[in-house]
This record gives sequence, C-alpha cells and structure tokens, in this order.
Amino acid sequence: MRIRTSLPDLQVAGILSLLLALLVAAHATAAPSQQRYVVTAYGAKGDGQTLNTPAIQAAINACAAAKGGTVVVPAGVFVSGALFLKPGVSLLVEKDGQLKGSTNPDDYPQINTRWEGVEREFTAAFINADNLRNFSISGPGTIDGSGDEWVRQARLQRESGTVETGPRRGRPRLLGIQNCQNVRVEGLRLHNQAVWGLHLLYCRNVTVANLTITADHNIPSSDGIDVDSSEKVRIVGCTIDVNDDCISIKSGKDADGLRVNRPSENILIEKCHFAYGHGGVAMGSETSGGIRRVVVRNCLVDSENWAPIRFKSQPSRGGVVERITYRNIHVSGTRKAVEFNLAWRMVPPLAPPAAVLPVVRRVRLIHVWGTATAVGDFHGLPDSPIIDVKFRRCTIEAQRGLLLEHTSDVDVSGLRLMVKEGAK
Repeated sequence: MRIRTSLPDLQVAGILSLLLALLVAAHATAAPSQQRYVVTAYGAKGDGQTLNTPAIQAAINACAAAKGGTVVVPAGVFVSGALFLKPGVSLLVEKDGQLKGSTNPDDYPQINTRWEGVEREFTAAFINADNLRNFSISGPGTIDGSGDEWVRQARLQRESGTVETGPRRGRPRLLGIQNCQNVRVEGLRLHNQAVWGLHLLYCRNVTVANLTITADHNIPSSDGIDVDSSEKVRIVGCTIDVNDDCISIKSGKDADGLRVNRPSENILIEKCHFAYGHGGVAMGSETSGGIRRVVVRNCLVDSENWAPIRFKSQPSRGGVVERITYRNIHVSGTRKAVEFNLAWRMVPPLAPPAAVLPVVRRVRLIHVWGTATAVGDFHGLPDSPIIDVKFRRCTIEAQRGLLLEHTSDVDVSGLRLMVKEGAK
C-alpha cells in the first residue's frame, strides 16, 4: 500500500530518518555517575570575588582520576577563568549556584578550535569539553559569561586610545563543546556570553533541553546556540533572547570550510521560544561544508526578532543547504518572517567566489503564520538561484510583502498574504 502525502517522498524519508537518528541518539546519551565532587571541598569560594579557576579545575581533575562522576557547583557566585572537563566528568550547577566568567583575558588560554568557520588557535571557552563522551552539563543554576563587563572594558579601551600589543585575543565563548559524542546540556540559565553561548563543534548525538539563554542587547555576536559541522542534534524547550542569531547552523567558511568539508546534518529543533535576536533559526552564514536534513517545528518567534526563518551565505562560501523544513512556526511582531540571502554582508575585503557557488534548495515552509513588519525577501545569486522552496498553509499579515530575486521554483501558492504595501 502506498501512503499518500502532501510532501515529496524524499522530504518524508528525510524527516523519518532524522527522527529515527535522534531517537537512537537520545538512548545513547549515558547518565552521569552519582559520585559528587563539590567544588567548595577543593577550596572554591562562592563570594563573587575570589578567582576559583585552580580549585574548580582540581575538583574536575579529582573526579576524572576517580573514573568519573559529577562536579557540583553549589549556591554562591563562583568566579573562574577557563575550565576544562575531563573524561567521565559531568558538571552540575545547583539552584542558586552561579559560575561567573572572569574578564581577565589572561585567564583564557589559546586553544586549537574553529572560530567563525576557520580552524585556528583561538581563545578557550569558559567551559570547555574536547574529545569526550557520555557526559552532561546541567542546571538549574546559571553560567554567566560577564559579557556586559567585556563590552564595558572594550568601550573604555577605545575611549582611552589604548592599543593592544601582541596577537589579538578574542572574547571567550560560554560553552565550547568539540569532538564530543553522547552529550546532554540541560536546564541551565546561560547569561551574558561574551561571544557565542553554546558552541557545538564536530559533535555527534547531542541533546540540548530546557535552556534559558539571555544576553544584553549591546553584546555583539552573542549567538544563543551554534551547531557547527555536527550531526544528530536535538534542541528542545529552549528560550533564547540575545543580540545575534538565537540558533545558527554552520559548517565552515570559505577555503578552510571547503577543505574540512564536514556538514551539519540530522538536526531537530522544537518547542522553543525565540525572542529578540537577529534570526530565529538561521542556516549559515558559514555553509561551506553543507547543511542538510534540518527540521524546525512548533516554535514561537516574537519580540521584533529580525528574521525567524533565515538563510545566509556568500559567493565565497560554497556548500549545499538542502532538505530544510520549518513547520508550525508562529511569528508575532517580527521584523521579517523569512530571509534568504546568498550575498549576505558583503563587506570588504571579500574572498573570491568558490569554484561552485553556494546552493540553497529543497526548503519547505509549512504552517508559518502570524504578523511581521515585512513578509521578507529572497536574494539568490544570478548563477545560483534559490531553488525549490514551497510554502504550505502559511498566512502572514505585514506592512510590506515578499520580494523574490534570482529564484527558481519558489511555490507561493500555499502562502496567504495580508499586506498593506509593497511586493506580494
């Protein structure tokens, strides 16, 4: 018997494969050991002033030496520089507990990582996990990156005319998880990341659940979650209000991203609330390794978010972004509903176009409804139009309509517009 469906068979098969993969991933994530290592037992002080990096790292090291367990941050404000998880170690921040990042650049060493799509030496994150398996980082406490203070210090430095000598050091990401498998990040409040909140790089089988991620709206590049060349990722029940994309899916930038050639794929994002941000769930702009089989469903986007549904790349990126589905997305008072731009932020100096230009194709927008200032725009490239985008059961009320430029097979028959002015 053939099951009839309104979606192409390829799209249905992709969604089913994604859900099966995520179910397997959820069962593969191991629960942490019950052995507890409370950081105060190793000399940490939750007074909001003492630099606790050595004490907290000692608790992590002792936990790993004992074949694993959970390092516990109790009530109090524990200031620290970069911390590095070890094999077998999970991290728990208890109620009224807070890990607060130091604002001294010397407290964050340079490590091998990928930053903004290029493999390089860059500043360590506040909490780091590299090449680990079967661990969790969980709440209900807070991890605060002191991003407001980093911004204040940068402003004072500019006003004083101080010139930084030596190699430029970047601001620390909040949580940097790379080359890891079977990971759960859950329940925490992540606040005021100095740059990027949760960065998942080269990871597999990751569940991110019930996070509240907030950043002051003057902190640049304060993305909520960045999924970077990672696979089998589920993000559920998160609330995000930041000063860049709430969630960004990435896969490397320009020549280096094409060299690494690792996609982000099999990603499910559901039951999330995206408040202010430059995008709700964005694909790109680092697309060089490809992005495929992503489902975003049952989400609310409001608070003047710039573009709940966002695709961005540049001619130099290359890469194929395909089989992307947004389903049951309620937009309420956003600036745009959709934005597709393959010539995004073309700021000199520009890298030369890739041998094969970026491609965006096979996108399904199903039951997207609500209000926006503008419906949005599609800007493909003359030699790489945006291909095969279909609207189904979508209704948008807006001041301005939908602009299409360099597209092919964009089906708007399932898009009902109530527009006061502009293109329709």
